[in-house]
Amino acid sequence: MTTPVVTVPRNVTIRQAIRLLYEHNITAAPVVGASGRVVGIVSEMDLLRGQFEADPRAFLSPAPTPAEAPPRRVSEVMTSRVITVTETADAAEVAEVMMTTGIKSVPVLRGEKLVGVVSRRDLMGVLARSDERIRADVLELLEEYGKDGPAWEVTVRDGVVRLYGQGTERAERLADTLARTVPGVTRVDLVHTATA
Repeated sequence: MTTPVVTVPRNVTIRQAIRLLYEHNITAAPVVGASGRVVGIVSEMDLLRGQFEADPRAFLSPAPTPAEAPPRRVSEVMTSRVITVTETADAAEVAEVMMTTGIKSVPVLRGEKLVGVVSRRDLMGVLARSDERIRADVLELLEEYGKDGPAWEVTVRDGVVRLYGQGTERAERLADTLARTVPGVTRVDLVHTATA
């Protein structure tokens, strides 16, 4: 997830919110009320609606006048039904939520407190990690938490971790679980090797 979180107060103008998203190079941001609690989310598309008038030079006759004034405040355009996740949510679940709903950013909460935002870009960043980096992180975890267990040989290809070795059921389960916690791991295969 991305921290610290860029938030938009619900009472700011559309232009202020546009500048905020643009300056931080983000496509959406949680909207917060006076207490700092998440009350909505606003995206670039929400903010752009109704902000441009037709160029009168592009028409032979005068451009039509909009039926109503464009929205002025974020509270008028934000989505108030926000899908959120907890900070312990599984990345696969977050990705599934994004794919099924089409949303691009999901606020992350600890209780009711906003602690981060997960965007599609964040998930892409996890999957873009190099196999070498993933392997180093897996080895570091195995060394730190599994030092009393068997020595594992670790290979990684396209995010798939292969653990070569032989250990007790508990040691194998621990190694598998530790490897799965490393960002960028898409699968873990345990390959039993013959003991000498």
